[in-house]
Amino acid sequence: MAKHEFQTEVNQLLQLMIHSLYSNKEIFLRELVSNGSDAMDKLNMLVLTDDAYKGIEFNPRIDIVVDKEAKTLTVSDTGIGMNDEDLVANLGTIAKSGTKAFMENLSGDQKKDSQLIGQFGVGFYAAFMVADKVEVTTKKAGEEKAYKWISAGDGSYEIEDAEKKGHGTSITMHLKDEDAEFLEARRIESIIQKYSNHIPFPIFMDKENFIPAETDDEGNETKPSSTEIKNEQINKASALWTISKSELKDEDYIDFYSSIAHDSSEPLTWMHNKAEGAVEYTTLFYVPSKAPMDMYRVDYAPGIKLYINRVFITDDDKELMPTYLRFLRGVIDSADLPLNVSREILQSNPVMSKIRNASVKKVLSELAKMMKKDKEKYNAFYAEFGNVLKEGLYSDMGNKERILELLQFNTINSDETTSLVDFVSSVDEEKKEIYYITGKMALNMLKNSPTLERFKAKGIDVLVMNEEIDTIVMPMVTEYKEYKFVNAADAVLDDSEEAKEKEEELSKEYEGLIGEFKKTLGESVSKVEVTTELTDSPVALKIDKEDPSYMMAQMMQQMGQMGEAPAIKPILQINPNHEILSKLKETSDINLVEDAAHVLLDQAKLFDGMEIDDTAEFVSRMNRIMSKAL
Repeated sequence: MAKHEFQTEVNQLLQLMIHSLYSNKEIFLRELVSNGSDAMDKLNMLVLTDDAYKGIEFNPRIDIVVDKEAKTLTVSDTGIGMNDEDLVANLGTIAKSGTKAFMENLSGDQKKDSQLIGQFGVGFYAAFMVADKVEVTTKKAGEEKAYKWISAGDGSYEIEDAEKKGHGTSITMHLKDEDAEFLEARRIESIIQKYSNHIPFPIFMDKENFIPAETDDEGNETKPSSTEIKNEQINKASALWTISKSELKDEDYIDFYSSIAHDSSEPLTWMHNKAEGAVEYTTLFYVPSKAPMDMYRVDYAPGIKLYINRVFITDDDKELMPTYLRFLRGVIDSADLPLNVSREILQSNPVMSKIRNASVKKVLSELAKMMKKDKEKYNAFYAEFGNVLKEGLYSDMGNKERILELLQFNTINSDETTSLVDFVSSVDEEKKEIYYITGKMALNMLKNSPTLERFKAKGIDVLVMNEEIDTIVMPMVTEYKEYKFVNAADAVLDDSEEAKEKEEELSKEYEGLIGEFKKTLGESVSKVEVTTELTDSPVALKIDKEDPSYMMAQMMQQMGQMGEAPAIKPILQINPNHEILSKLKETSDINLVEDAAHVLLDQAKLFDGMEIDDTAEFVSRMNRIMSKAL
């Protein structure tokens, strides 16, 4: 017998399970049955595709056995099984990124943490919610030795040699006294029908059957009543996605979702599609009501299972659907792919490519329908997945327009969000320019950016985007139908000769102040210039897109190397019609001009959501300016 210590993260997870305050403990059975189903899926694929497994008998079933006297509940499968190395890897350490994301969300507050259990399937470890000791007896298909894994969830586990007739895994839970309800057959059956009815393999349970006494015509007992144990299938064992939509109810879809997504909450929506023709396939996609915890991790766990003629192939291939739809959960099943397809072949297979492309269009189409028919549901979807959807604007050129039409935008003229389709109805039909502004700051602050003052003065609406992803994707979005996207900072609203002459006159008038500002600010700015585009603010920052530093930074961003990009010196624009600037132009107090130059630059930075270089110096200058004003 070998004793092992749990990985620290596993021990932390076990303690949460053991002391769980979570009211919906029944999910432990869903998790164990789902694991058993996955183990049989994997063996089925190997038996059909791997010569090393050709002679192995595949008789898929899950058995649930209750022993009331011993207070044990056992869940067994005839799947791939495990050897001692697998036991250490699968039950002693956390490998899946999704589980890591779950751990990272733990706060240390038991009550709050227990709520996470319902949002994320915790697999095998959920057994410790109801058991104070767990034994796992297992034999790997094609191997001779069997092993038993034993733990009381106390920080360690033991592995010893065991005896087992066939391959597969049996998990025996010694139930806590307070969880005796899970020794009742009716309770077990109701959980299976709720969560695992459509597991595509039969689930059997030993059930007590009362047999009434037999009597003769005169009422004399000829055979006494008795109780026998019979082995009865308690699930439908149907691959739900293969059943016609007309034969399925909403609760069928919801139950199946819980088993494949390991999620106790209901999905937001689902899309069941059967395609016939040159390529035949079936897809069933679900949109969760909440974003998966690992959605923004590089090592996120994909949620789509690939089957070929109902034979499981893979559930960890990120190429099955594009990354911007990684929140989807569900199934793709096709008869037109070879069973022994490798991941490399899968990625270049023309049939898989057609399925993927058609599936993406179907999903985007269904989301568009939701947007039109159920605004409340779509808003709930967008709040969870809007930002990840935007990634498709630079990764899926073929569907860029469809994705754009699914986005929701804030604007300066409304407190409500709008779609692009609705927004362009108010765009100037001669210029056909869609103006937008991006920035990583609070929405209200961005809406009040000095850059937008000229648009407000002319009553022109502007899209306002304040998420970090917006600053990355929007420079790559150049057009929508016949409309051009134009950054608000680069827009030319008045290019008349009269406007140019007026700006030239003001530049000459403020030549002296501009020179003092540039001398004072030095390398902090690329230049100082007059602008007639500000109405309320004294200053604003502008980026010179012809500056080599800006072009280099853009290249770095596209290559994902922002940390190495050179600093960009902004242009400081001054408003000649603002009282502060007109007074500074007339003053002979050079110290005041120098302090004002720095304070105004810092003010402009703050408006753009940037940090100022020296807060203490900023406060000192402000105090000196106020002292002179009092």
